[in-house]
Amino acid sequence: MLSRIGSVRSSSLSLGFGLVKRWLWSKSDTGQRFAVLWGNGDYGRLGLGSLDSHWSPAPVLCSAFRDQGLRAIACGGAHTLFLTDRAFKETWRRKKLALCWRSNLTALKYLREPLEVSGLPKEIVRISAGYYHSGAITVDGELYMWGKNANGQLGLGKRAPKAVPLPTKVESLIGLTIKMAALGSEHSVAVTDGGEALSWGGGEYGRLGHANDSTSFSFFKSTRDALVPQMFLVLLTGNFADRFLKLEYMPRLIKKLEGIKVKYVAAGLLHSACIDENGSAFGFRENSEATPSLIAELPYSEEVACGGYHTCVLSSGGKLYTWGSNENGCLGIGTTMVFHQPERVQGPFSECIVSQFPVSTPCYQMFTFKFDIGKEKIYTIANKKEDNGSLCLIPIPKKASGRSNEHIDHLVSCGWKHTAAISEGKVFTWGWGGSHGTFSVDGHSSGGQLGHGNDVDYMKPTMINLGGDVKAFQVSCGFNHTGAILEHI
Repeated sequence: MLSRIGSVRSSSLSLGFGLVKRWLWSKSDTGQRFAVLWGNGDYGRLGLGSLDSHWSPAPVLCSAFRDQGLRAIACGGAHTLFLTDRAFKETWRRKKLALCWRSNLTALKYLREPLEVSGLPKEIVRISAGYYHSGAITVDGELYMWGKNANGQLGLGKRAPKAVPLPTKVESLIGLTIKMAALGSEHSVAVTDGGEALSWGGGEYGRLGHANDSTSFSFFKSTRDALVPQMFLVLLTGNFADRFLKLEYMPRLIKKLEGIKVKYVAAGLLHSACIDENGSAFGFRENSEATPSLIAELPYSEEVACGGYHTCVLSSGGKLYTWGSNENGCLGIGTTMVFHQPERVQGPFSECIVSQFPVSTPCYQMFTFKFDIGKEKIYTIANKKEDNGSLCLIPIPKKASGRSNEHIDHLVSCGWKHTAAISEGKVFTWGWGGSHGTFSVDGHSSGGQLGHGNDVDYMKPTMINLGGDVKAFQVSCGFNHTGAILEHI
């Protein structure tokens, strides 16, 4: 069920540059986190109390966020999720996704402001948003899913409804501890605490990473464009249709990754990706085997993000690499040329942007490239000023254990045809500005998902002017809207 968690104040005033000055900030707010969203406003996905688009970041002025504190954001196809310090989850989304198919909410066409999602019995530590579905992971590693389920993307089994309005535990994962889940357009990918990777939902285009079955169905796959009548595809039913369309109704282990300890997963429109404990990146896409393929051209990788038809990887040294379709300049390399191999994004992304470990060493000039030595310590290379500039290794303290560290901050994110990344607390965006409006026949709003005060395209990373007294620690791209969690400094 959904219930209101706080009031949202909306205004017709379009927020532009110098945003902090308009957000009634005081020194007592130092350390306070708050959410901003921008881009297409159809179906109330921005949570600002209206259906209007915002070409610049606008704050979600919800009293519950101030009282509870924000921990995470996840932007989906036409909805947004939040996770607060009290482990509540807020969402607003389209009625047609079944979240609003409740007797007391049938009069609502859209949800325009944050509402609490109940039915989650335990503390939530991670959230994920797909195109039409959502997920949440509890403190003990249970996965709950809800939303559209036409292709089995919720992992609830073949007999589950085509739309599930309330968070429902994925029972087939009992006995496994889920660490992370990534939701794509019609599929889902997850990783356990032991590094096992699983996927389910629509398996077309190789996005699940499961090899093609060596059955008669491979014949249909190879000949359907020329020999299989379209009427035949329409008449497919039951198990025959499931196999032909490669549907997986429950989580399935990705066999190609057995023996590889996966630490990070991502899911896009038609593809998926993951990173293992050694920093190697793998892509799931349509290829000769339809299984994960090693992306050998990358250095040690920390994060990966999948968009509509492009992929981004953030290396441990803070370098950003992109490849794939480059419509509207979404790769950020200054052109619209397609790149089939990783290409480094120039500009603000250098070796010194992703250090996530606090270090206080005034006698050293720090270089934040970090790497693992053994399993106990993480080191950084430093230039010791008082010793003729000789290089040395300095151990960096491990993060303290506790609830606040269960969530991994996301520093790079991909939308359908736009990308966002954080560098030194600043948000950079590039790609599709949304000038064509929403990708929906009943949408009426325009775009602006880059947050630069317009809806034009940018082919290189461009900083969003958030003011001088805030820093960003997480960013998330939806289909054609974007959100971030900022902190007063």
